[in-house]
Amino acid sequence: MPELVDAINQVFALFRINYHNQYHSAFGDVNTVNQAKRLWVESLQRFAPETILRAAKQAIEQSDYLPTLHKMLTYCQGTPQQHGLPDVHSAYMEACRAPSPKAEQKWSHAAVYHAGRESDWFFLANNPERITFPVFREHYKRLCDQVVAGESLPEPEVKRLPEQSSTTLSKEENLERLNKLREEMGL
Repeated sequence: MPELVDAINQVFALFRINYHNQYHSAFGDVNTVNQAKRLWVESLQRFAPETILRAAKQAIEQSDYLPTLHKMLTYCQGTPQQHGLPDVHSAYMEACRAPSPKAEQKWSHAAVYHAGRESDWFFLANNPERITFPVFREHYKRLCDQVVAGESLPEPEVKRLPEQSSTTLSKEENLERLNKLREEMGL
C-alpha cells in the first residue's frame, strides 16, 4: 500500500506540473487534493504502481486536459490491442474459419475461441454474417472487457479419450448392459 500511495503522489505531482492551471482549478486547496488522492488510491488499488505511473505519462502525452479518475482507469487498463486481442471482425472471421476440432486450433487469443463457443459453432457456421456477427460481437466484447480488466481466460481444453479403457467388463456384464439398452430402446 505505501508503494501505491507513493505512485498516486507522483501522479498528482506530474499533473500539477503538466496541467498547472487546470490542476489548481480542480484541486484548489489541500483538503480537496487529499480527498481526491484517497479516492484515487481506493479506485486504482488493483493496478501495480508502475502501471499507474505509465498511465499518467500516457495521459500527459495524449491529452491536453487533466484526466478524470475514469480516464485514468481507462489508461491503466490499456486497450484491447495491448492485451493481444484482435479487432472484433478479425476475431469473428477467425472463429468462423477455424476447422474442427475447435479446441485444437491455434487461436490468436483465447477470447476468440470462447466467444465462438458461446456463440455456438453450429450457429456461426450455418447462418449469414448479418445474423451471427452481432451475437459474436456481444460475447467477444464481454470477454475483451474481462481481459482488459485483468482477468485471464483459460486456454481451450482438448478432451481426449483414454488410450485404453481402465475397466474391462466380463461377458455377463456386457450382455446385461446390452439387454438393458435393448429394453430402453424398445427393441
